[in-house]
Amino acid sequence: MLPSTSETSSATRQTGGTKLARIVFDEATIARRVRELGRDITAAYPDGDLLVLGLLKGSFIFLSDLVRRIDRPLQVDFLVAASYGEHTVSSGNVRLVYDPETTLEGKHILLVEDIVDTGKTLNKLVALLRARRPTSLEICALLHKHVAEHLELEAKFVGLDAPTLFLVGYGLDHAENFRHLPYIASLT
Repeated sequence: MLPSTSETSSATRQTGGTKLARIVFDEATIARRVRELGRDITAAYPDGDLLVLGLLKGSFIFLSDLVRRIDRPLQVDFLVAASYGEHTVSSGNVRLVYDPETTLEGKHILLVEDIVDTGKTLNKLVALLRARRPTSLEICALLHKHVAEHLELEAKFVGLDAPTLFLVGYGLDHAENFRHLPYIASLT
């Protein structure tokens, strides 16, 4: 399914000429998988303190939809890590820009990520979070490219297997553009 002419024109105007190639996952597909993930996560955590920890900025739309589908008490906090900048390939230099203020010790931690790509950011965060002695630590990723050579912790909950394209929309960006799109698309 290709973006409509008005969607493509609007997205192009807002991003200085960068164009979308095609829609990879539409709104309905994303919504269905988020509902299913919410049910799976609810079943996986029948008791204990659950902290859903979103990795910003890419996960913010996914996280907000996901937590409304998890039918149990939970807390939400965020991490900010940077590794892409304005490029379409991770630099490998992961910087932690914001650290959660919530106590992690003794809680079930569910780290919510927009996309598992190289795994460099996740590996750094897993080490950091494990050092804070949570009861458990799992990863929930909206998208997984299955290209990381070595992950310290594989995602337990995965929304969709992603192609090895540069994807934008539904929180994912290119140079801070396209996050607002309600679907996930590839760039030309």
